[in-house]
Amino acid sequence: MDKKICIFNWSGGKDSTLALHYALQDPTLEIRYLVTTVTEQYNRVSMHGVREALLIKQADSIGIPLYQIRLGEMPDMETYDNTMREHLNKFKAEGITHSVFGDIFLEDLRKYRENKLTEIGLKAIFPLWQKDTRQMISEFIGLNYKTIIVCTQENLQDICGKVITEALIDQLPAEIDPCGENGEFHTFAFEGPIFKKKINFSVGEQVFRTYNAPAKTSSENDAPCASSALSGFWYTDLVE
Repeated sequence: MDKKICIFNWSGGKDSTLALHYALQDPTLEIRYLVTTVTEQYNRVSMHGVREALLIKQADSIGIPLYQIRLGEMPDMETYDNTMREHLNKFKAEGITHSVFGDIFLEDLRKYRENKLTEIGLKAIFPLWQKDTRQMISEFIGLNYKTIIVCTQENLQDICGKVITEALIDQLPAEIDPCGENGEFHTFAFEGPIFKKKINFSVGEQVFRTYNAPAKTSSENDAPCASSALSGFWYTDLVE
């Protein structure tokens, strides 16, 4: 059986975690690297704001090498695309054939990813594609994964810093996707079947930051790219 040699686009959040859970159970896939974009100035996971040290702990616990792509804060789309192309070409030269993502239903983002990979000669895999997000978060919790909300849109400050439970999801406003797939919130997964040991941390301060709104959005593992509109986000810091 020929295996698909893959990179896995790892954000450290719940969707990445469940997608990797599925990917590791697929005998046709071999995951070579967990690939994460990290903001150079702050040494934090892009968009999620999680410290690099905790990202490294996740990868160590999972047992798959971490590959960081370092980016400036709010790169323009040309810079983002050029940087990603450079790294994707390196992966292809190593024999990588596929790139795995945790996206669920954003059609435009899927098309963008597939088009960029096609330019390099790689293919995309989406283990969670078109799954019901309410059922998906229930499955995540049922598998005994645990994740904490580390970043939210401005109107969701009250859930920032909370561990996701069924009760919390049930209390979300109807317009909020249960998995935050429209960018409503981002998470950090710290315990569950793919982790050899729990990731320990303490909850630090909560801060509000305003950015130029991303030119494209995703719930998982994308660096924000600058546009003209402003948008605000609450961040809860996690400390080793």
